[in-house]
Amino acid sequence: MPKIAVRMLGGTAARDIELPDAVFATPVNTYLIHEAVVAHQAAGRAGTHATKNRSDVRGGGKKPWKQKKTGRSRHGSIRSPIWKGGGTVFGPQPRDYTLALPRRKRQGALRSALSSKVRDGQVVVVESLEIKEPKTSELLRALRGLGIGASALLVDEPVDRNLALSARNVPGFKTVLATGLNVVDLLRYETLVFSERAAQRVAEVLGA
Repeated sequence: MPKIAVRMLGGTAARDIELPDAVFATPVNTYLIHEAVVAHQAAGRAGTHATKNRSDVRGGGKKPWKQKKTGRSRHGSIRSPIWKGGGTVFGPQPRDYTLALPRRKRQGALRSALSSKVRDGQVVVVESLEIKEPKTSELLRALRGLGIGASALLVDEPVDRNLALSARNVPGFKTVLATGLNVVDLLRYETLVFSERAAQRVAEVLGA
């Protein structure tokens, strides 16, 4: 089992915690991680793009000229796609981009991403992520004491209100519930900071 020191927010080590192999020490499946990232990004697409085809464009109800004996080519509508101002052929229409990703695959991708973070030494566990007052400077001072740089994902269960208010002004930091972890965030942020309670919750959910 991976053994990680549980620290105080100031940086001092309190004790060690063992993380379960089934969640934090699994083989890293890069293909599964890629599949989860693609599914996550696809689910974020609005799919509201639309163009007007010839039935949606206003006008064109009357035949512009008679069929024969005008010396001009035959046309039935001024809103034909070959006319200026006509409808669009095969243009984008509203659609759902969601890709189905089974729960076992989604959880497997999370285990792989978490194991990769642990292997690279990018996981920090603190006794608690609660801070006294909502001050960004206080949060940054505490994170510097933990040796954390400009990018970190702060995982708590539940998320402390003062922590959320302090972190939301800093572009490189994000707070998230332990049950709200996703592969994209794990890859985007350099360091993963767990409260001890959140680490136990992740182990409980993904180890089931």
